[in-house]
Amino acid sequence: MRRYRQRIVQELFTETCIDAGDLIVPLFVDEGIDRPLPIVSMPGQVRNPVGDLPGVAARIAGLDLKSVILFGIPVAKDPAASSAFAPDGVIQRSVMAMKEAVPDLVVCTDVCACEYTDHGHCGIIGKKHGGKDLLNDPSLELMNRIAVSHAEAGADIVAPSCMLDGMVASIRAALDARGFEDVLIMSYSSKFASGFYGPFREAADSGFSFGDRSTYQLNPSNAREAILESTLDAGEGADILMVKPAGYYLDVLASLRDLGLPLAAFQVSGEYAMIKAAAGHGWIDERAAVMESLTCIKRAGADLIVTYFAEEAARWMHEEQ
Repeated sequence: MRRYRQRIVQELFTETCIDAGDLIVPLFVDEGIDRPLPIVSMPGQVRNPVGDLPGVAARIAGLDLKSVILFGIPVAKDPAASSAFAPDGVIQRSVMAMKEAVPDLVVCTDVCACEYTDHGHCGIIGKKHGGKDLLNDPSLELMNRIAVSHAEAGADIVAPSCMLDGMVASIRAALDARGFEDVLIMSYSSKFASGFYGPFREAADSGFSFGDRSTYQLNPSNAREAILESTLDAGEGADILMVKPAGYYLDVLASLRDLGLPLAAFQVSGEYAMIKAAAGHGWIDERAAVMESLTCIKRAGADLIVTYFAEEAARWMHEEQ
């Protein structure tokens, strides 16, 4: 085996390689600001004003990154998440700004309601089993409206993250009925009720005011259930399946390869924050840890990786060329 590890031939036998085109850049867009706002728990990340997005799009494209996914922070919130599907909503304006600036940039949008509801849950809340809980079918109608509004603004891919039963079939039917047959659906098909979302909730102002999300997100203990969820979404017409978080669920990611669809994995805010914090204390080499983590996610089966490290990783790749 030592012959394969000689420095001169190591690259010949590298099994898994990361390219900038594998990475999707997550962006937070805040409707209520006019200059970038740093996110304390995610060093290096900011909330972007809508007006900055043309420049952000050009910067991203200049690094050979091909795609972004947008998360909106609206000024107004209500129980019905009405600003999520408004024609002049923060994401709708963001999509138009980015596509006008860089038409070839693939723009994905997160289709959910947690940033837009005043209670912070991912859909319509009602009385259920003696308490408040997410109502699946009324929430499907809400997701349909959000997805169609994003497609009307010019989104290339819509990404429902609410983990509702039947969400892919419902959104596909709504898009097709409005003439958006070419808009892809990237389903958060195996999304776990994880403890690693904390920094995101600060960044997107999407924390819930009561209860938890265990009635619609997956139990971290349940791999078979995750595979079943993704199988169902594949059958409903998903174009891309996603596992979230990425690094702690590589077994699930690897198991989904047999479904034959493109796979995405989301390296979430907590994973990002831990690497940043350890690197900030000098305990690990940030560049080495980031590239190792991304390589392992791809090795496990991801075709696409949503990561807050996308721009840094792309710069490092440029330096190596």
